[in-house]
Amino acid sequence: MTVFDGVLARRLTGVIAATGAGALLLAGCSASGSLLAGEGADDGCTAVVVATSSEKVNLMEDLGAQFKESAEHEGLEQCATVHAVNVASGKAAEYLSDSTEEWALGADTAPTVWSPASTVWTDRVASIAGEGVVAGAESFTKTPVVFGMPESMARALDYPEQPISIAEIRDLIADPEGWGAVGKPIWGSFKIAKTNPNSSTTGMSTLLMQAYAASGKSEGLTAEDVAAAEDFSRTFESGAIHYGDTTGKVLQNLADKTSGGGSSYVSAIALEETSLYNYNIGNPDSHTVQPGETLTPPDEKLVAVYPEEGSLWSDNPAVVLGADWVTPEQRAASEAFVAFLHTQAAQETLPEYGFRPLDDAIDVSATLNEDVGIDPAQPATSLPQPDPAVVSAAIDQWATIRKPSAVLQLIDISGSMDESIGEGRSRLDGAIEGSTTTLGQVRSTDEIGVWAFTTGISSEIDGAETPGIGVVREFSTLGGDKEGLRTSIEDLANSQRAGTPMYDAIATAYDYMQGHAEPGRINAIVVLSDGEDTDSTTRLDTLIQRINADQQEGGNDQPVRIFAIAYSNNADVDSLQRLATASGGQVFDATDPQKITETFQSVMNNF
Repeated sequence: MTVFDGVLARRLTGVIAATGAGALLLAGCSASGSLLAGEGADDGCTAVVVATSSEKVNLMEDLGAQFKESAEHEGLEQCATVHAVNVASGKAAEYLSDSTEEWALGADTAPTVWSPASTVWTDRVASIAGEGVVAGAESFTKTPVVFGMPESMARALDYPEQPISIAEIRDLIADPEGWGAVGKPIWGSFKIAKTNPNSSTTGMSTLLMQAYAASGKSEGLTAEDVAAAEDFSRTFESGAIHYGDTTGKVLQNLADKTSGGGSSYVSAIALEETSLYNYNIGNPDSHTVQPGETLTPPDEKLVAVYPEEGSLWSDNPAVVLGADWVTPEQRAASEAFVAFLHTQAAQETLPEYGFRPLDDAIDVSATLNEDVGIDPAQPATSLPQPDPAVVSAAIDQWATIRKPSAVLQLIDISGSMDESIGEGRSRLDGAIEGSTTTLGQVRSTDEIGVWAFTTGISSEIDGAETPGIGVVREFSTLGGDKEGLRTSIEDLANSQRAGTPMYDAIATAYDYMQGHAEPGRINAIVVLSDGEDTDSTTRLDTLIQRINADQQEGGNDQPVRIFAIAYSNNADVDSLQRLATASGGQVFDATDPQKITETFQSVMNNF
């Protein structure tokens, strides 16, 4: 039995035990997801609702089942069942900072326990909403922040024989020769993948690690150090392929790439060690493994690069929330569960999910080892979490130093967009709201354009009359025209609606962006569609072949990536996925149209 088989067998045992006990965890539960929607959720026991970052859903599933059989559970007056709701750490911090009287995602998913990836988030909530909200927040597991590199690329830098520093990565990003500077010109420029620090622990930690590297410090980082690191960090950010709300989406895209290898997409990914572990065992998006599911490891594993300057740790606290919605019964059960997380049984389970126990004396080598790209003796230097004020300074700075974007939004206005999504709103109303609500993330220096597509309309694009497309806003630098852009998008409510020439529209948008893309920007198309193509002359396979060829031959310095929103159950998710994967972009699920604004937020986190 391999390490992969053993881990999978252990996980499936946990899944079956949890289901049998009625402890069904709702992995990926979203803003409108109901906690009571799953089998066994209403079992007469007190609900312990755990809001957790995505990479811990598998782990919480197993620990929830073990808790049912623990001494901590036996001490309760009434049985308790653990339910996990997947909420990004930064988002949960935002919700808790805004209100402890009402959970932003609805009462049916209101958490009694919060387990973000880092105490940075609990500290942030305490500094805004008061210490009582997260009193007693304490780590129960940990994982270092590393850079995941394809093994062949790490070896090209003589790793692990020679350490790799953040400064060295910064220099490779800045070098016009890119990989050519180390004798690998065929790999092109040095590209990194990072997550948005406003919602992602890894994104935030990487920013702080950059500031540590620039300052030469290994402790005592200050807001002044962050300010002094601005040029260093701006150069580092210039290597970003795009941003995102989770590393799982980047890793899934890397796993899905069928041509060009990892180097054509990304050279290094800032991520937690546990995410790298999941990628290497064949679970790139860290989803809940189901009974009968087979995990297939990638052809080339990622190697964990522990920066020479040191790593921050995601210390994964678990805390019973001081929120109005937590009942006395839930508080007692939640306190028992949090206590269980610190027991020997729970701690020994952690390595099987890519996490490290609090006690360094526990042997993790059976699962965390070279086979999965991990060195349990690393990192040699651990960087302390700085004060909340320093974290805020780094996040504020990122808004000005992040890589600029050039985004063309392509919105379906076909007849099916008149379908109702409830409360007197159509699908088009929801799309308009989603697009305009996220305009606050577009900087004045970003380039943006908005097109709409349906049959029976046309616009002049690059000097040629183009059927099927209506130009809502000419592609250009936003400047001070944010309100004008908002008004133009809102005017779509009065547009005519007919057929769906989706492939023709994407082909036109892709060719346009290829001609207008700039090396120093994140160049992207955001396409929203609620149905299948009905009226194009362009064939899907032809369009994918064109995109694949561009990615391999000419897109190294200025690739155009497609980010697709599958809007409604009638959306052609498969075609959108193929187009996004070919371009190095992503597909976002808004098959429940009520989630469209949330989905637009996730998409815009990439830019």
